[in-house]
Amino acid sequence: MEDDWKRLAAFAEVVRAGSLSAAGRRLGISTSAVSQQLRALEQAHGVTLLHRSTRKLALTEAGARLAPHCQAMVDAAARARQQLTAARDAPEGELRLAAPVGFARHLAPALAPLLAAHPGLSLRLFVDDAMIDLIDARIDLAVRAGRLADSSWAARRLCRFELVLCAAPAYLARAGMPATPAELPSHEWIGGARDGSGLLLTLEGPAGAQESFRVAPRVLGNNQLSLQQLCVAGLGLMLAVRADIDDELRTGRLLPVMPEWRGTPLPVWAVTPQRDGQPAKVRHAAEAIGRYLRQVPGALTD
Repeated sequence: MEDDWKRLAAFAEVVRAGSLSAAGRRLGISTSAVSQQLRALEQAHGVTLLHRSTRKLALTEAGARLAPHCQAMVDAAARARQQLTAARDAPEGELRLAAPVGFARHLAPALAPLLAAHPGLSLRLFVDDAMIDLIDARIDLAVRAGRLADSSWAARRLCRFELVLCAAPAYLARAGMPATPAELPSHEWIGGARDGSGLLLTLEGPAGAQESFRVAPRVLGNNQLSLQQLCVAGLGLMLAVRADIDDELRTGRLLPVMPEWRGTPLPVWAVTPQRDGQPAKVRHAAEAIGRYLRQVPGALTD
């Protein structure tokens, strides 16, 4: 089996290189050794794979059928070696990481231990609520939240975050505390709408109950931090990530509204532009971020 593999690999290299001598140079063996491998392969299986002359090589019909399978075998072996190398290597080099503004606060505590443990690893952050193109910006790893559009990128869910309905005490003193989902559309809202038809909200309540309704927010925006600050200022109700407003809830700057009703949990993803052969810096960073996020208030790991 091992001899067969070597002979098949030698045949693939001869076909790719176009000559025995070129194949030998690439394989690091002599031309005569390459020729011996081919003769042994042909004799072992009783088939002629190449017509040889002093000037050129030509594939036989059997050789032409075999060549793509041999090349696929060699390519698979190369990918296997890349996986071993990636598993072995410590994270190093520049890690280019993109994340929304709302998640930037989690990146430092998540990645500081990794950076401290690996002096050869550097970090370049791209913090933006706009969707950064991973290829154009040469991003190694992006942290994204919510529903992902279909793409060729690889995504792994890190956790889910609770969504809490909240408002500032000043707003509730002015507008009143809603008691049922039916009262919510009449309130002022803060949020982000992706189209001109308003903000569609879905709440999950006791015993699996679910209520959906559309509102026209008084304040719209794509920056979560700014929206939270406007909510604290008393501009309206907001469906917010529990992890982002934990300090405000603990200090009373924001109050939970109808706490028995929650938004559908928000999935958080580690997104990379390639599926296979992830370098160690990407794998270690994604693991570190996921490990940290799963410990913050309101994180769900199911």
